[in-house]
Amino acid sequence: MEGFKVVLIGCGRISKNHMKAMADNQKYGFFAGLCDLILSRAEERQKEYLEYSGIEAKVYTDYKKMLRELHPDVAVVSTESGNHFEVGMEALKAGCHILMEKPICMTMEEANALCALGKEKHLTIGTCHQNRFNPAVKKLRRAVEEGRFGRIHSITARILWTRDDHYYQMASWRGTEAQDGGTLMNQCIHNIDLLRWMMGSDVERISAERARFMRPIEMEDFGAALIRFKNKGIGIVEGSAVVYPKNLEETLSVFGEKGTVVLGGKAVNKVEVWDFADEKAYDRENFDQVIENIYGSGHTPLYEDFFLALKEGRQPLVSGDEGRKSMSIVLGIYEASAIEA
Repeated sequence: MEGFKVVLIGCGRISKNHMKAMADNQKYGFFAGLCDLILSRAEERQKEYLEYSGIEAKVYTDYKKMLRELHPDVAVVSTESGNHFEVGMEALKAGCHILMEKPICMTMEEANALCALGKEKHLTIGTCHQNRFNPAVKKLRRAVEEGRFGRIHSITARILWTRDDHYYQMASWRGTEAQDGGTLMNQCIHNIDLLRWMMGSDVERISAERARFMRPIEMEDFGAALIRFKNKGIGIVEGSAVVYPKNLEETLSVFGEKGTVVLGGKAVNKVEVWDFADEKAYDRENFDQVIENIYGSGHTPLYEDFFLALKEGRQPLVSGDEGRKSMSIVLGIYEASAIEA
């Protein structure tokens, strides 16, 4: 088989999206190995990937053994967030490029060390912020890059979802400080990434509030933050996992001196408002997409961009450094607030 030899480490909930994304990008490479501590989960993904691609990947319960035996070009890391650093470092030491599920790590020290080792070994690190590849988000990004907003003075990210007690009880690591983080780190980091990316500036200061209203977890099930950026723009974040009775919306609203855009839907997949002082032909084009679940369909184009980046010798759109910047905002919110019931 031709192309990049890829392995997947971690076969949990999100790994189904990786199966489909890899199969959709078969011209660039293939999964040679799948690893999970629970053998049955790896075998289940093996069957799915075989169905999608016609390729039978080997299954493992020891990722270090898989790295030694298969010598892959790329390791996709989809374990619990608290294990991202250890697994990522081992993959880099084995000579693998990394595509890391969000968040890239759990602390800035870990993220800095991971990115530093990648640069030292001339290996590429990508982060799975797949919503950047939503057609509606790409349309918004084009308007930002063309300067159509003029000065962007504020952006609001709202993530109004629900995760019931059963969700947290399905895996003991969920909602823990060491392995998962809270709603802001797990569910909200994608939209926080979009907010920071569209604002195009580093953070100056953060004020925030967090609460544990309903869920039996260590971390927050609700959080709100006010972020002042160095370009003097203001970001507002509202993140909830306790909306009754089901996921309501994930919305990104961008306000500038010459334009207003609101992206909505379940996963920033629809253009709700599009209003500019000037007019372009693509304004009238429909960039909405149907999203069956909150993960969306962005993993497939994210994979393609990552493989093209490797072939072209450039950084992927969502590099390790980009993932580190978005994670740092969540950590800043955590530092600025305590959890109150």
